Amino acid sequence: MIISKAMDTKALFPKLKPFLAVVFLQFGLAGMDILCKAALNKGMSNYVLVVYRHAVATIVITPFAIVLDRKTRPKMTLPIFIRLMVLSLLEPVIDQNLYYLGLKHTTATFAAAMCNILPAITFVMAWIMRLEKVQMKSIRSQSKVFGTLATVAGAMIMTLIKGPILELFWTNGGGTTSNNIPNGSSNGGISLQNSIKGSLMITAGCFSWACFMILQAITLQTYPAELSLTAWICFLGTVEGTVVALVMERGNAAVWSIQWDTKLLAAVYSGIVCSGVAYYIQGVVMKDRGPVFVTAFSPLSMVIVAVLSTVILAEQLFLGRVVGAVVIVVGLYLVVWGKSKDYAFSSSPIDEQKALPTKSVDPGGHGKENFSHEMVKISTSNDKETPETNGN
Repeated sequence: MIISKAMDTKALFPKLKPFLAVVFLQFGLAGMDILCKAALNKGMSNYVLVVYRHAVATIVITPFAIVLDRKTRPKMTLPIFIRLMVLSLLEPVIDQNLYYLGLKHTTATFAAAMCNILPAITFVMAWIMRLEKVQMKSIRSQSKVFGTLATVAGAMIMTLIKGPILELFWTNGGGTTSNNIPNGSSNGGISLQNSIKGSLMITAGCFSWACFMILQAITLQTYPAELSLTAWICFLGTVEGTVVALVMERGNAAVWSIQWDTKLLAAVYSGIVCSGVAYYIQGVVMKDRGPVFVTAFSPLSMVIVAVLSTVILAEQLFLGRVVGAVVIVVGLYLVVWGKSKDYAFSSSPIDEQKALPTKSVDPGGHGKENFSHEMVKISTSNDKETPETNGN
């Protein structure tokens, strides 16, 4: 019995790997939100943060890509290189700069909550690009659609409905103030003006991120080397981000200085975990489960940030955010359930019989055509296909 349990556990682990990978990814992204918000509060330029982040990721990932992908790396062609340039522009440059700008005007919890529109955008775009199948008569497709809507609804609840402040024993009545949000309201929250600015920036960034996820899934079909793809994206993102930073921060050389403080920690952590490791995990999981499965877990990051930000950044936690988080988690499970059913349906063994008519000439030489039906049993097991012929 012990042996059978061990075998069951061993067989279960490969099924759990995609789930464990994306959960780890969300914990990593949650840590980035906290650290980067702290760095931005200390005056770090978001443009410089993007450059340093991908410079670190390039240094860390490139040696692994050179060694581990040397036998599987496809030949670089001009169409693939153009896709890589677009990928490095969409996520490392456009998305991250917009996200950090939105993070400056809001709180870590608010920014993480707004990112929950990402699964909805990715789902719609994947459906348009025919990377995601939707059949409204199927309950699994209905689950994905309603789960996506619930995710967006939960994010809107968190954004628009505050409710009473939840006094937690570790916050000691403190909270986010106008000192760490530009033009913030003095009542410990974020002003409507900053909410609108931050929402628009983060929404635009999420749209760019969704485009990145879709294009990454397409690129992996012709360039199936995840580590090399990650290294290229980080390197080109560093180059393109440097150009943008030099333009936006021209005449302000002091923004490039960095010391042994939160700014350096934010750049190193986000570079290794959220650029290098995250891009690789996304690529591996997307090859098996698709881009919607990866983005469907983004609400978990919001829940983690909502808890950690009250501890580390002393942000206030409102009842509306808790209710929105519950709605988002319900939507998350609906999407994941639908995706799991899709995966089980697509990978289920085919065990059916098909009658294949074969034409033969009458040995009597009278020109008549004889048809026989060859019964072929198609199975995914290790048994060989054995044709059984029934002559008519």
